[in-house]
Amino acid sequence: MASFLAVSALSSGLTTTLALAADAARGAAIVNSRSQGLCLLCHRGPGVPEHLQGTLAPDLAGAGSRWTADELRQRLREPQRFNPDSIMPAYGRVADAGSGLQRVAPAWRGKPLLDAQQIEDVVAYLGTLK
Repeated sequence: MASFLAVSALSSGLTTTLALAADAARGAAIVNSRSQGLCLLCHRGPGVPEHLQGTLAPDLAGAGSRWTADELRQRLREPQRFNPDSIMPAYGRVADAGSGLQRVAPAWRGKPLLDAQQIEDVVAYLGTLK
């Protein structure tokens, strides 16, 4: 089931609103991916064989009950804001010279790990985990 979120974007000094259709199925694919989100390297998650799950971070089961969609979104974009010692990457942060990120592969310079649509999809999926 898709949900919609209005997101404000600042472009050329003008604020515009984009409607992103969040898709929980796409979000689940990102969370469970061993090459894209990589969430299960550190987190445990429902429906995934135990030997493919991490134990370094909070279990994702119940994430939709523990946090609101906005809190989940903020945790994906800026996890160190909630825990300065977190090893979780800031998925929405753009890797450029001013970002403070070091040793960024050339393919990722100027790009976030997940774009705004992908973050909304992950938030939609995590929100279903009650």
